[in-house]
Amino acid sequence: MKKRTLALMLSAALCVGLLAGCGSGNNDPVNTPAAGGSETPSQESTAALSGTVNTNGSTSMESVMGYLTEGFKEVQPGITVNYTGSGSSAGVTGAQDGTCDIGLASRDLKDDETGVKAITVAKDGIAIIVNPNNPVADLSVEQIAQLATGEITNWADVGGTDGQVVFMGREAGSGTRDGFESITGTKDACKYQNELTSTGEVIAAVASNPNAIGYASLSAVDETVKAITVGGVEPTEETVLDGSYAIQRNFNFIVSDSTPLSEAAQAFVDFATSADASDLIAGAGAVPVAE
Repeated sequence: MKKRTLALMLSAALCVGLLAGCGSGNNDPVNTPAAGGSETPSQESTAALSGTVNTNGSTSMESVMGYLTEGFKEVQPGITVNYTGSGSSAGVTGAQDGTCDIGLASRDLKDDETGVKAITVAKDGIAIIVNPNNPVADLSVEQIAQLATGEITNWADVGGTDGQVVFMGREAGSGTRDGFESITGTKDACKYQNELTSTGEVIAAVASNPNAIGYASLSAVDETVKAITVGGVEPTEETVLDGSYAIQRNFNFIVSDSTPLSEAAQAFVDFATSADASDLIAGAGAVPVAE
């Protein structure tokens, strides 16, 4: 009788233990994977932050920054991200001396630009643009270099109509200029008709002159100019990403390599370099690098 009573007690205890275990496994929200198999975001990653993040630098990154800022506002409405476009070199200097939280450079760092590091946010093709009335539709990198340096001075020499080539570009210190000249091998050799202070000004100048040629960030090109193919390759997101389009560069965040970012600035960097920002970057006309 005692053995039977003891067996019943052990059985009851076992059932209670099993029921408790099942209840815990079915109702514990912390350990349950989110939809798609990923874990629920941590409290830290979704925590609301506040503050101001000042960015300064490349004018070519204006469109990308606009899209990123708007997207980030939906995630962190308490953080204000300010953008000032004053050129890539100014963005590097600002990150070095701490006058901005994040510098913006549409080129890679030079050997003498120390104390900072580059974080690639996107890639961008540098489009070679001509007036829409110009019949020239394709040029090789070598021909582009010859037009830029004045070795070729008439459009008729590259399949166009008779007319004096007018070469437009950016001012010294521009990341777009640095990228163009580095890739085409024309550094300090270009013969500029005008050296303009923004991508928009270059586009406007080419749009207003039937003999003009210039370069501009692919993300900024509009219907007022014609982006030609280079070596038969059209400047697109796909050709920039796969490397077949020859004239391209990186869009970089420049930050101190010794002073930690504020929580707000770090949150913006993390967002901009995540897969969540890829559609925003693509929407701005640049090529996302995060998968």
